[in-house]
Formats: sequence, C-alpha cells, structure tokens
Amino acid sequence: MKSSERNRLVVVAELALAVAADELPAYSCPKSPRRFTQPQLLACLILRAYLKQTYRGITDLLAASDDLRRAVGLGRVPDFSTLQRFADRAVTPDLIDRVLGRVVERVGPVIEDVAMDATGMEPSNASAYYTARRGTRHKGYVKLSLVVICGCLLPLGLVVSRGPRHDTSEAADLLDKASDKARPKRLFADKGYDAERVHEFCYRVWKVRSYIPAVVKRKDGGIGGHFRSRMGTVPKAYGKRWHAESFMSGLKRTTGSALTSRKDNTLDAEAALRVLAYSVRR
Repeated sequence: MKSSERNRLVVVAELALAVAADELPAYSCPKSPRRFTQPQLLACLILRAYLKQTYRGITDLLAASDDLRRAVGLGRVPDFSTLQRFADRAVTPDLIDRVLGRVVERVGPVIEDVAMDATGMEPSNASAYYTARRGTRHKGYVKLSLVVICGCLLPLGLVVSRGPRHDTSEAADLLDKASDKARPKRLFADKGYDAERVHEFCYRVWKVRSYIPAVVKRKDGGIGGHFRSRMGTVPKAYGKRWHAESFMSGLKRTTGSALTSRKDNTLDAEAALRVLAYSVRR
C-alpha cells in the first residue's frame, strides 16, 4: 500500500521516529532504565504538538491506537509524566533545529531560494476578554525566527527567542544554523533584516546573494554600507519572500498560535516542537 493511501497520522508518527533516531542516541546514559528510547519519546512529543494534545491526551491516544504504538515502536505507553520530564530535560530549540536538518536530508529538496522571517506566539492561551477583565496584558511573546526553503516550505534554520525585539537580533544565529545545512543561491527577507552585517555574512561567509530592501536613514536619501547600497532594486523573484509567511500562517492554523507551557525553557521547546511537527506533517 502506498504511503498516500495509508493513515496520515501513522505516516507522520513513522517519519517523526525516523528523524528523531537520526539525531538522538537511543539512551541518554548507560544506566538509563531502557523502558523507552529517546527517539520514541521525541516522536510522542511531535505527535502531541501535531495533534494539539496535552501530555495526558497523547498518552490516552497512544493507548487507544495499536497502529500508532506500532508506528512509534512502543510495546507499552509511557506515562504522561515521563514525556513531561523528557521534554523538560532534553528538548531544546537547538535539538529541534538539528532534527529539522534531518527532515531536509530525508526529503532532499532542490534548494535554490530561501526566505527569512519571524513571527510571535502567545505565551498563554488566556482569552483577550479574560486578560482585559483582569486588567493585565502580555508583556512579550515567544518569537520564532525561521529560514524557509522556497517551494517545499521546509525550515532550514530555527531560532527561538523573546519578543518584541528587532529581527536583526536573531539574524546571526539563524543564518549560522541555516548555513550549516545547505547553500542556496539567494536569500530573501523583509526590511526588518536590513543590516550590513546580514548581507556581509550572506556574501562572504555563506556565499549566497541576499536581497533585503534597504531602509533609508540618511537625510540625503543615500544608503550606506557596501552591500546595503546595492539594494536600490530587488528582482521579481523577491516575491518568494512570502513563502516564509505562508509557512508561518500554516503553522499557526495547524498547531495553534498560543502556547500552553508555563516555564521559560518549556515554552521555547513547545514552540520549536510545533515547527518540527508541522514540518513533518508537510
């Protein structure tokens, strides 16, 4: 039976386990209890993000589905607290970024153009009405910065931070992670990434042509900087910048825009896991 004819959730579970096993060793240390492997636990967390479930919810679903347990290679279902402790201990945005690289390796897309952008996710699922009645408001949000492959819409780089802050704050780390995985021909980004150091990294380190409209800051209308001064016009292909926004729109529609975790480190991990879950789904 072809994968397109199989249950989509089972296919997602199998791919989640495969890419997790590509990056994680079976056990974190020689004296681990060895009831479940790290790839199995990460695959369960990917399913949790994909289905917008709680820890208890995903364990109940696994207990009810022989096919899902078989896809993740589970002889028995881990307790919800096991998944929670594993997420607290082992899951970080850097790990998820590396697993995303494994997804790209398995898909093997032709990478010519990439787009860079950022979006915010609410650190609480409290309604606007409830927040207004309490007389409080969110002081910030979890910021996802991504480099997305144009066409296949898979992330090539991921950074999780706190907003609001200028997009260039994450640019160096984000471009460094993307450059470790592939070398496209062109990078497209909006004016939020207008900075000489961003262009310089792309041209001199990554060997990629960058197209970022320059913000005029001089009174005489001139544009400073060796690379920024070239940004008077952008090619027609600059429209591909919207591929990054398309990915983020689909991410929020599919996995939600409000996070449920309460601790800083688990908020970051949850946001990154949603990116991975949506990427595996694609």
